[in-house]
Amino acid sequence: MAPVPGRIVATADAIAVLRRLRDTHGALMMHQSGGCCDGSAPMCYPAGEFVVGDRDVLVGLLDLRLAVGEVPGSLPDQDAGVPVWISGSQFEAWKHTQLVLDVVPGRGSGFSLEAPEGVRFLSRGRAFTAEEIEVLATVPPLTGQAWEGGRRPAPPAGPQVVAEAVDACPVPGNSSEV
Repeated sequence: MAPVPGRIVATADAIAVLRRLRDTHGALMMHQSGGCCDGSAPMCYPAGEFVVGDRDVLVGLLDLRLAVGEVPGSLPDQDAGVPVWISGSQFEAWKHTQLVLDVVPGRGSGFSLEAPEGVRFLSRGRAFTAEEIEVLATVPPLTGQAWEGGRRPAPPAGPQVVAEAVDACPVPGNSSEV
C-alpha cells in the first residue's frame, strides 16, 4: 500500500512566518476557521489559547525544524511543532483535500497572530487522488479527545514544506514542460 499522504503542507514563507511568531509568542497552534473572523482563514494562536473541541480533527502537525523537501524522522516537540486543527463538521467537507498553508501580503480581519506582520495566512487546497483517499481511509482522523488522551499522529511519510504553493497544488494547464 502507498504511504499515507499528509493532510497539510506549508510553503517555505508560511513556515518562516510561523518561526518568527514562535520566537515572539512561544509554542503555537492553528485552527482552520469555519467562516467566522476573516472567512475561512487559518488562524494562528499561542498554544492552548484556542480551545480545541473533542470532535475537532487534527489536520497535521507542522514541523518548524524542516526545510523545503525534508521528511521528518520523528515528531517535533511542542516548541517546534504547530498542530493544525479543523472542526469535525468542516473536516467532513474537506477530508478529500490536502490543505496547503500559505502566507500572502495584507492584513486579515481576525485575531490571528500574524496580523501585525503585514501578512495573513491563507489555505489553498489540492484534491487527493482516488488512491490517496483509499489510503487515508485506513487511518482514522485524530480528534481533540484522542489528542487530550495522549495520542499523536505518525510523522509524515513525505515532505511537509514546499517552496511555493504551486509546488503542492499545480495549476492545471500551466505546465512549465514544453
